[in-house]
Amino acid sequence: MARVKRGTKRRARRKKYLKRTKGFFLTKSKLYQSAQEAANRARLNGLSYGRLIHGLKAAGVALDRKILADIAVKDAAGFAQLAEKAKAAAGAVKKS
Repeated sequence: MARVKRGTKRRARRKKYLKRTKGFFLTKSKLYQSAQEAANRARLNGLSYGRLIHGLKAAGVALDRKILADIAVKDAAGFAQLAEKAKAAAGAVKKS
């Protein structure tokens, strides 16, 4: 059986991650391993933020990200209540 060389596929995968992390700080945008970790972390953070925003919109709460950040810093208990409200509303939307 012939030997498989992965030059093109490997290079394409690496370029994809480096393109996705363009503008990140220091090695997170330059080195493949760091870029891969940073891209996956950013993707997961974005998904959790999206779930929160979607749940808040479904619950009828209209707050932008700056106000949410301010509430999270200054009133942790209030932010926890908002998060629970968003989870409940997102769960109700998903079930129906």
